[in-house]
Amino acid sequence: MAAYLCPPAVIHGEHAVETSQIVAEVRNRHPHAAWAPRIDGIAASTGIETRGWMLPLETAVAPGNGGGLGAVGLGSAQEALAHDGFTQQDVDRVIAALDAIPTPQTVQERTAPAWEAVQSYGERAARGALQIAGLDAADIDCLITSHSTTPALPGLDIALANKLSLRNDVMLLPATQWACIAGTRSLALAADLVAADPDRVVLVVIAEALSTTYQPADDTLESLIVRLLFADTAVAAVVTGRPRRESVLRLDAAWHHTLPGTQDLHRLETRSDGTHFVMDRRGPRAVQETVTAMWEWLRVRYQDHPDSWHPDVLLAHPGGTRVLEYMEQTMPDAWPAGLLDYSRDSYTSGNRGGAAVFDIMRRAHDAGQKPGSRAVLYAAAPGLTATALEGEWL
Repeated sequence: MAAYLCPPAVIHGEHAVETSQIVAEVRNRHPHAAWAPRIDGIAASTGIETRGWMLPLETAVAPGNGGGLGAVGLGSAQEALAHDGFTQQDVDRVIAALDAIPTPQTVQERTAPAWEAVQSYGERAARGALQIAGLDAADIDCLITSHSTTPALPGLDIALANKLSLRNDVMLLPATQWACIAGTRSLALAADLVAADPDRVVLVVIAEALSTTYQPADDTLESLIVRLLFADTAVAAVVTGRPRRESVLRLDAAWHHTLPGTQDLHRLETRSDGTHFVMDRRGPRAVQETVTAMWEWLRVRYQDHPDSWHPDVLLAHPGGTRVLEYMEQTMPDAWPAGLLDYSRDSYTSGNRGGAAVFDIMRRAHDAGQKPGSRAVLYAAAPGLTATALEGEWL
C-alpha cells in the first residue's frame, strides 16, 4: 500500500464560543425543558469549555429575516382578515403584530454564510498543506474533498479548483457524505490512488461547519448535546506515492467496516430551518462494535507477533469520549497506556467531525514522534461505518 503523508494543515474556527454562553442561551430559550435542571452537569460532562466556530454564536441564534407572515404572504393575510369582517384598522394592526413575530432562519439563511466560510477555510487549509509539503498548486494531480454539513453543487472540489488555480486535468473527487469518517477514508482512497500511480500527488481537504447543526428551537436532550459538542475546522494534507523530505507518516494498510441496519442511529436532516443532526442513544454501543472489529483486524494482521507488536499512538475519532473509554478498556492489556492522549486532547475543544483525525494527527506530530513508531488511525461515522489505517512514523 505504501503511501506517504505530509503534516496536515489545521485551521480552527476563529470565533471562540464558550460553553457558558451556550448554556445561558439554551437555558433562556428553554427554561421548562425536562433536562433544564441538569444542564450545568450535562455541559460539564462534555469536558469542553470552548470551541471554535467559523461564524459567531449570534449568527446561529439570530431570527430569520422574514416575520410571521413569511409562510402565507402579506396579500393573503390581508385578504383573509378582510373576508372575516375585520376593519381596515384591525387588519393593519393584526398584520403589524404578525409581521413582528420572530421566525427561525430558513435553510438558505443558515447554510449560505456557512458555505462561504467552508470555502474560505478550505482554501486556507489547502494553501497551508501545499506550503508544508513544499509544493505548488500545479503539482497536484488529484483533489479529494469532504464537507457534509454545507451541501452544495458544485461543491468544495470545484470551488478549490478555481480558488487554487489547479490544472485543468486534475482529478476531482468530492465526498460530501463521509462526515466523521472523512479523515481516515480520504487517506485510504488517496493511498489507493498513489498505489496505482506512485508519481501521483493527492491533496485532501476537509472543511466542516458543524455549528450549522445548532438549532435554537429544538428542545430535546440530544439537541442540547449537539449544541455542546461540535466545533468547526478545516484541514488539509498532501499524500504521495514516494517518500518526500517533508513526509512524516507512511500508511501501510487500510480497513473498512459497515454495520448493517444502523443507518438511522445518526443522521443529518434538512428541514425548513436548516440542518439538524439527529442522534440515537444506541449509537455509542454500535460504534463499539466497529472498535471490536478493528481490534480483530489488527490481531490477525500481526498474529505472528502477538506479544511484540502494539501501536505507539492511536489517532481515533469514534464520536465521543464514551467510546474512547471503551477503546481503552478493550485494547490488549500489554499495550502501553496513553495511546489515546492526543485524541482526548482534541476533544477538549470540540468534536470536529471529518476533520478530527487530521487535527489529532497534527497534535501527535507537534508533540514529536520517534521514527519507527507505529500509528493506528480510526474513525466511525453515521451509517454506521468505520475506516482504520495502520502505518509508521518516519
